Amino acid sequence: MIYLDYNATTPIAPEVARAMQPYLREEFGNPSSDYAAGRRAREAVDQARGQVAALLGCRPGEIVFTGGATEANNTVLKGIAQSCGRGQIITTAIEHPSVLAPCRFLQSLGLKVTFLPVDASGRVDPGEVRRALTAKTILISVMHANNETGALQPLGEIGALAREAGVAFHTDAAQSVGKIPVSVEEIQVDFLTLAGHKFYGPKGVGALYVRAGRTFSPLFHGASQEGGRRAGTENVPYIVALGEACRLARERVPEDAGRLKGLRDLLHDRLRSSFPELVLNGPEKERLPNTLNVSFPGYSGAAILGGIPELAASLGAACHAGEEEISPVLAAMQISREVARGAVRLSVGRPTTEAEVERATTLMLERVRALSR
Repeated sequence: MIYLDYNATTPIAPEVARAMQPYLREEFGNPSSDYAAGRRAREAVDQARGQVAALLGCRPGEIVFTGGATEANNTVLKGIAQSCGRGQIITTAIEHPSVLAPCRFLQSLGLKVTFLPVDASGRVDPGEVRRALTAKTILISVMHANNETGALQPLGEIGALAREAGVAFHTDAAQSVGKIPVSVEEIQVDFLTLAGHKFYGPKGVGALYVRAGRTFSPLFHGASQEGGRRAGTENVPYIVALGEACRLARERVPEDAGRLKGLRDLLHDRLRSSFPELVLNGPEKERLPNTLNVSFPGYSGAAILGGIPELAASLGAACHAGEEEISPVLAAMQISREVARGAVRLSVGRPTTEAEVERATTLMLERVRALSR
């Protein structure tokens, strides 16, 4: 299999697997226990907290471990809404479902939610954020990088607006952390979520950055783990794994980014040279270095990938009840149905080779030629 779906999930890095092994076997202590095994577990959790904080450029005490980005996103959105009572949340039309779904849930409870549009490249205009702000705004939530197009949002500008207005600012950074440098100070956020499995850690673990002084009602109520912000016994093996994934990312991101961009651009160039009608969905420059979302106008992305069982990639349209439903992200970018239905998302990762990129382009182009007969 040629795997070009690293935005969906990544394999666990060998270093990460090794780091977590002792805590799956002999080091099984509960971090809340006050004897030797418990203290060792607590020290491991503390070390991992420091590794996550180092990657984001914050203090260890500002990191809360979660079961993934979905939990972290729900924690911020519902926690801020509950602590504030009423008010307005500002978000965008292209957010991940783990932001859109809780926003719609809160909307059903009577909160006002403003879904901002994006431009043709899939980016939010900070001016739209400024115009949407009111005295009742309690939270702005804008993703850092879009999972489908890789489009990077102007978070620094939006963060400055949020600080000027005294409004809490959250970003879902599940797609950006581990692919590009991410500094909570540079993007001026109060809350940031990440997921381990997006950058060579295991599934089922994530983290929430909470700027010192910011509070929210916890999603889970119970004992006092994570400073009372996330009840439940800590998942020590997976937290250790997340810490190691963060350590590796801090070490490798600068080198990885250039290599991944080279592979992504090679993929794009090979496809475009043989299929000049190819359409790039998303910005040319302001996007993740590993992500390529392109459309084959007049063709179905599902038909293209469906005929290449050895290639793993994502689609820009899904089939429901016999009809192709285009991606809400591409729809928000006002991409025509004909173009959107021919979209495929190709995302490369650390293990991707140039030979795999060359083979993938050959397979896709051969499949398009076969469909045109």
